[in-house]
Amino acid sequence: MTRHVDVLIIGAGLSGIGTACHLIREQTGRSYAILERRENIGGTWDLFKYPGIRSDSDMLTFGFGFRPWIGTKVLADGASIRQYVEDTAKEYGVTDHISFGRKVVHLAFDRATAQWTVTASIEATGETETWTANFVVGAMGYYNYDKGYRPEFPGEADFQGQIVHPQHWPEDLDYTGKKVVVIGSGATAITLIPSMADKAAHVTMLQRSPTWIQALPSDDPVAIGFKKTRVPDSIAYKIGRARNIALQRASFQLSRTNPELAKKLMLAQVRLQLGNKVDLRHFTPSYNPWDQRLCVVPNGDLFKVLKSGKADIVTDRIAKFTEKGILTESGQELEADIIVTATGLNVQILGGATMSIDDEPVKMNETVAYKSVLYSDIPNFLMIIGYTNASWTLKADLAAAYLCRVLNIMRDRGYSTFEVHADPEDYADESLMGGALTSGYIQRGNGEMPRQGKRGAWKLVNNYYRDRTLMHKAPIEDGVLRFSKTRAAARPDEQVANA
Repeated sequence: MTRHVDVLIIGAGLSGIGTACHLIREQTGRSYAILERRENIGGTWDLFKYPGIRSDSDMLTFGFGFRPWIGTKVLADGASIRQYVEDTAKEYGVTDHISFGRKVVHLAFDRATAQWTVTASIEATGETETWTANFVVGAMGYYNYDKGYRPEFPGEADFQGQIVHPQHWPEDLDYTGKKVVVIGSGATAITLIPSMADKAAHVTMLQRSPTWIQALPSDDPVAIGFKKTRVPDSIAYKIGRARNIALQRASFQLSRTNPELAKKLMLAQVRLQLGNKVDLRHFTPSYNPWDQRLCVVPNGDLFKVLKSGKADIVTDRIAKFTEKGILTESGQELEADIIVTATGLNVQILGGATMSIDDEPVKMNETVAYKSVLYSDIPNFLMIIGYTNASWTLKADLAAAYLCRVLNIMRDRGYSTFEVHADPEDYADESLMGGALTSGYIQRGNGEMPRQGKRGAWKLVNNYYRDRTLMHKAPIEDGVLRFSKTRAAARPDEQVANA
């Protein structure tokens, strides 16, 4: 039996739950369901279990715009974020609309009926089930949940210890009294070092090249002040959120317009934290700030363990693994009982599902993103990819609110289909995430991503203020987003699903 809803959301993480809440809050009157491959709400925050897992954006902007994050912590641990998403779903009655353990394998749109048919595999049994929907929202992120990026290193078979990837952290891993080498210098590595240092005998971060790091206070002093003066949470949240959005934008703009000044400021902060304890070359990348995403450390936790001697940083390349650890190209051998390969993600669009329109395959890397949420020549479809230079949820909120504006106009005017079409002069060679950052996972995944355009709303600028105007205030019927009416006959075997 086929189940039908107006809006089918794929993914029950921040983006998916946020979209469902917007559908309710903005009174679209649309039935909806969420298909989630995992057995829990949370997406990324249910998958990653490594020590110290936390946000890399401040929680005032990483939380939903419509539901305040209550607390004074600037960054939050993974379990707290997952709980926040779950509590939001419960508050809005979304949980009952989620079908867990469903992996979407194919999405097919039929122009004659203006309807999607979505095939999902039931993970527990291997059986398939079919859903139909008028609209589909892709809220499954952009990386492969099954397999992180894991290069093969020479001599791995010789190593006598354990090799672990953070995306698949063993729950029973005991690193007490062990020597640990963490390969990588991104947010995951920088989180792992201080989190493991207390129990481990010693932790070494082995980086091929440094990353720009910014220290933040663990608790927001302004939020603490609001708590003491008993400012209502909703007001404190709005003020703090607006302030942090402005600070994020200012930091990014400074790095783009005056990178040398940005470098000096960041290195001065590191020097203030470390004094003469650590060589600053370990913290001086060859690229400009915000060419890759900044790494943040609350209360300077990374710097504290480096100063204490519980951890150290080695900047070098790997020659090979040995029985006892890793031999670097400079000839240094780093002894290890456990090696953690914090080497990043593999980009994957649509969670690995395929797509077709009127039985013709769709290649997402041949589409162009409009307002970074709609995709050329794919009707009734929206896919959410958050900001690379700010909090993911800022973009997810904008995208969901924009969808609701579109749906409400369609309801009021009797439209059944929306679609955007890119002219040849709209196409650019850069992917939707290209041009903003030079991070390894973005470069590796460039060929998988949709393209961005050269002009107007086709061009991605990663600017929250500009996107807020485009999605919240600009006219919906702008000559690019086109609507049509289709008379679709109801299928007799369909059951309207509200759960």
